[in-house]
Amino acid sequence: MIFLLQKTLIFAIPLLIVALAGMYAERSGIINIALDGIMIFGAFAGAIAAFGLRQNPFFVDNNQLLFALCLLIAAVAGAAFSLLLSFSAINLKADQTIGGTALNLLAPAVTLFITKVLFNKDKLEMDTAVASDGSRRDFGYALLNGDMGSVGQVFFDKAYISTFIAIGLFILLSVWIYKTKTGLRMRSCGEHPQAAASVGINVVKMRYLGTTISGALAGFGGYAYVATVANGTAEGTVAGMGFLALAIMIFGNWKPVGIALGSLLFGFLKCLAVTYNKSLIQPLEAHEWMKTLLANNEGFKAFYEAIFKNMYFYNLIPFVTVLIVLAFTSKRSRAPKAEGIPYDKGAR
Repeated sequence: MIFLLQKTLIFAIPLLIVALAGMYAERSGIINIALDGIMIFGAFAGAIAAFGLRQNPFFVDNNQLLFALCLLIAAVAGAAFSLLLSFSAINLKADQTIGGTALNLLAPAVTLFITKVLFNKDKLEMDTAVASDGSRRDFGYALLNGDMGSVGQVFFDKAYISTFIAIGLFILLSVWIYKTKTGLRMRSCGEHPQAAASVGINVVKMRYLGTTISGALAGFGGYAYVATVANGTAEGTVAGMGFLALAIMIFGNWKPVGIALGSLLFGFLKCLAVTYNKSLIQPLEAHEWMKTLLANNEGFKAFYEAIFKNMYFYNLIPFVTVLIVLAFTSKRSRAPKAEGIPYDKGAR
């Protein structure tokens, strides 16, 4: 059970921070369909930085400092990449859905092209590195030993530093958007930009700010995904995590608390495909009644092996759940009123 909870937290963190990224953009009035592409670009930038910096023994000996620095670089890259969406949506008044889709297509093409040109590979891997004392260091782990109890094991044993940074950012930014003057102004631009402009709020500036913060968070989440879930391999994809994060944002009704709950739920469902054999199948098959049922019923055994011992069945669960949840919650979802609508000073 502890192993399952640990994996749930690892999967939930990228979803948590990227869903918050989507919320920031849409609260300012910009639909950020490009979350998946920004995650890919941020992950690539962080992977390039990690690949280069790990040639220096100082960063191998200071593994956590390197991890934090790569997360920062990924966030900066994500923010820069999101400016393409901001410019097209705000200055050119282009359709935001089409612009976001274009960035989703552009990001994997650019990253795979650069990887092929620079490294002659189809993917970029961040393997273990040799420290100055001759030991091999895995990338990113913050290992804490000793008797920490069940709760301590879930949060600290084999935990990544990105988990603590992401939780801190989530709390800070959730408070900031609701409790500060700038946060209030940003949210007003997503609800009624003409009314906001009438009291002196710079709508263009606020929308750029919301989308840039969104890009930085998505880039951070992309690299966190690569370094934790994808085992340090950047290969031009994040397995649709950006789209799943968008669904979590809608499920959470564009509110931080709902997003946090949705991230934990879908993080749990997502980790089932990875942990199903250890956390579900083996304990279940250890029961005598299950052994008897499998031994005496060939039809049930065939069904059991085809479905419940099939990894692809568990891979489907999060996405099927998204469809079901959105179908039942869509009527009470309340999106920002002005999201996706280009700002026009002369409109009322």
